[in-house]
Amino acid sequence: MKFARADLKTCAESVGVVVAIDVLRAFTTAACFFAGGVDEIILVSGVDEAFALRERFPGSLIAGEIDGIQVQGFDLGNSPAALTGLDLRGRRIIQRTSAGTQGVVRAQKADIILTAALTNAAATASYIQKLNPPEVTFLLTGYFPKEGWGDEDAACADVFEALLTGASFDKEVVTRRVLASRSGRHYDGTHPSFPLADLDIVLDFDRFDFAMQVFKENGMLLLRAVSQ
Repeated sequence: MKFARADLKTCAESVGVVVAIDVLRAFTTAACFFAGGVDEIILVSGVDEAFALRERFPGSLIAGEIDGIQVQGFDLGNSPAALTGLDLRGRRIIQRTSAGTQGVVRAQKADIILTAALTNAAATASYIQKLNPPEVTFLLTGYFPKEGWGDEDAACADVFEALLTGASFDKEVVTRRVLASRSGRHYDGTHPSFPLADLDIVLDFDRFDFAMQVFKENGMLLLRAVSQ
């Protein structure tokens, strides 16, 4: 199995199996939605599209952000910790984020898109092994190295490569990379949109035992939890 990497600028050309990674925080949050009883998440790129879908599907909730801050009029932000205690059973979620959902929307040529973070890395790796593709592309949705962003997603991709090759990795090293990343440094307790409690969830390796796969249906990108 060969590995490739892509970012938001290059993922439009990615084919085969693509794993869209967003550690802080879209796909950590998505996994928390599923753990809370949500059946599917509609992934979108635009704010107006999200509002239109909420009108189309009464009772649905919009979750997401622009530059990490909850959009005015959205029902929820992008904080996994904020979901604690919410009864989400049977609710449809519409998710729009600045990195994670953008990568999924742009990866038009991919045959299979999985979304992942550290919280479901092992389950996702197991799912990939069953698919047994010749090549896997890790899409680092928050990776903008010239501006110093995205080492948390690169660290997660390193974890995947270790899991898929049987190599070892040091969780403490990965944890330090996430905390030291430009995004990770936002979680210093000074801004309500970046609560410290999010880090406890984000860094809870393999908290969830399911992978998450994108399905294209009726012109929408539907994310669902899938068993190994």
